[in-house]
Parts: sequence; structure tokens; C-alpha cells
Amino acid sequence: MNVENKYFGDVMSENCPSRSLLNHVTSRWGVLVLIALQNQTLRFSDLRRIIGGVSEKMLSQTLKTLEQDGFVHRKSFNVVPPHVEYSLTTHGQGVVVHVKALATWLEDNLQAMTEARGVSPAK
Repeated sequence: MNVENKYFGDVMSENCPSRSLLNHVTSRWGVLVLIALQNQTLRFSDLRRIIGGVSEKMLSQTLKTLEQDGFVHRKSFNVVPPHVEYSLTTHGQGVVVHVKALATWLEDNLQAMTEARGVSPAK
């Protein structure tokens, strides 16, 4: 890490705080939450429906982590039944561009990648 500026990241350094952020935004559920929220505000149930295979527990943990990291904004409405909406912060909007680019590259190259592994792409 740069000693002159403690906020300059060095992801290759084992002690750099950027590693935990990298882990959070590139986790399986983190990537999918960020992409789902890219252009919209969603409720928990909508996110769970959109992101196939995510459990309630994992979605809840992922949203909490991304909120703590400053990527997701949680807005709670004081109504009955409770109403909570999730959206991306400015930082979330910034990082999702890169995460989405990676996901798009993988989708675009899925056939070649799976053929290289000797596996047929799942339909």
C-alpha cells in the first residue's frame, strides 16, 4: 500500500482493504444483485424472483454486505406491512459497469469456454 496516501489501494497486497471489497462485488450473489439493480429500484421479493437460485438468507446477507460497503442503498418505508426498496448508490453504479462487462463477456464467450473445458453449455 502507498505510504503517502493510505487510501491508495493495492489489491495485490494481502493487507489491502480493497480485497474485501473485491470479494464482495465479485461474489456470485454480489455480481447478480448489482446487475439486477443496475437500472432500477427493487424490493427484496423482486430481487429474489429475478436472481434464480438465491436463498432468502444469502440474498439478505449479500444486500447487507453491499449496503455496508456503500454500493447499495436500502430505503425503508414506515408502513404496514413493511416496505423496503433497494437501489444502487453512486459507487454501486460505478462498479456495476465493470461487473456487468465481465458477465457479458462470459455470456458472449460461453460456447467457446465450455468447449475448451470439454463441456456442452447448459440451456
